Amino acid sequence: MTRLPGPRTLRGRLALLALVTSALWIAVLTTAFNLALDKRLHEQADDVLRTRAEAVAATVAARPDGRLVVHEPAQDQALDAGVWIFQGHRAVDMPPGAPARLRRQADRLAGHGEGFAETAGPPGPTRLYAFPVGSVTGRRQVGTVVTSVSLDPYRSTADAALAGSLALAVLLLATVYLLTRLVVRRALRPVAAMSAQATRWAATGAPERFGPADRPAELSSLAAGLDALLDRLAAVLRHEQQQAAELSHELRTPLARITAETEWLSGRPRDACAQENSHRAIAGAAATMQQICDSLLSEARTRGAQTPGRCRFPDLAHQLSRRVAAEHPAAPPVRVEGDAVDAGVSAAVAERILMPLLDNARRYAVHAISLSCLAEAGAVTVYVGDDGPGVPEPFVPSLFEPGRRAHPEDGHDGAGLGLALARRLARAAGGDLTWAGTGQGARFAVTLPAG
Repeated sequence: MTRLPGPRTLRGRLALLALVTSALWIAVLTTAFNLALDKRLHEQADDVLRTRAEAVAATVAARPDGRLVVHEPAQDQALDAGVWIFQGHRAVDMPPGAPARLRRQADRLAGHGEGFAETAGPPGPTRLYAFPVGSVTGRRQVGTVVTSVSLDPYRSTADAALAGSLALAVLLLATVYLLTRLVVRRALRPVAAMSAQATRWAATGAPERFGPADRPAELSSLAAGLDALLDRLAAVLRHEQQQAAELSHELRTPLARITAETEWLSGRPRDACAQENSHRAIAGAAATMQQICDSLLSEARTRGAQTPGRCRFPDLAHQLSRRVAAEHPAAPPVRVEGDAVDAGVSAAVAERILMPLLDNARRYAVHAISLSCLAEAGAVTVYVGDDGPGVPEPFVPSLFEPGRRAHPEDGHDGAGLGLALARRLARAAGGDLTWAGTGQGARFAVTLPAG
């Protein structure tokens, strides 16, 4: 079955809905009106027939011998039109020139008590009424007066009323459709203006917002939703710009080192030891670039959504401890403490959050690194600490800013992104990363949702 295309605009759809609803109501009202009018016209025709029959019956008298006597009034032309008087089943008086169809129908009504009948004509639709007259002897009716009236005037009135009601219905539907389109257009005009304004603000990154202005309730809700959407778009744009700036800034140093080492290798001859050192420097710089890219891309993949999965502590802690020991044999051991609890993040995400903290602790720890877990209501807190020199007090406010290092001259190959990216990953997973140092050494708290 082919489906007809509907209106493409909200204004057209609302106008069509109003048109269909109005058409149903108008159809019901028009039908009810015409049915009521037709019933009323039939009642009027019956009243006319009864009145004429009663008037004629007043001129008829029954003799003691059972015969009917008709007393002719002075002006009987109106009474004689379409009137039959029967004694039994024999017509003693009938209208002159009555059609045969009407005579036969009047004969059928005679002697059968009061009743109505209709005939289609010719000369047209006619309604007849039988009225018993005279005395009743032996349960037999003495006479009957039959009157008739043409239904053409009543049918003409009903047809004219039907045509007028249909014309009025069409006019009402057209008026409803036009008024609905006009009202909907005026109602949606502020919505279209707000949508266009929000589009312009989003395209240019403008800081303007609709704010809590005096608007109807629906438009206030729309304004609040658009403001929230614009704020989120602005936050995403700022994050993308910040991420691009961080990536560009952090890749500049290792890329410059690779370029310099490559120029030195190709620009002048070097001995085997110098070449090996250059190769090692290039490999280290490439590894640093890969670490930066992996960290930033990992954060971008997990940003903005709750990360599904589950991992168990202390199984994950022992796994990370073995990894640190395998990759850095000279590093202090990782001491694992805490009860067995489940965190509501995957092991891969938890590892990407905790490894920058363990790397940071490994660089500055003197004798040991601690990794402990504490279960709380609806959350799991993992503490990573070391017994190193700690974080200088003036540097604590900027501890999680990307590209910032407390000791830039310590010579390690970190890019200053570890703590910032670990916090972003923790927040993307529904948790957080905070500074929890209260004594000697550094101590960080990673809050994750409970599994």
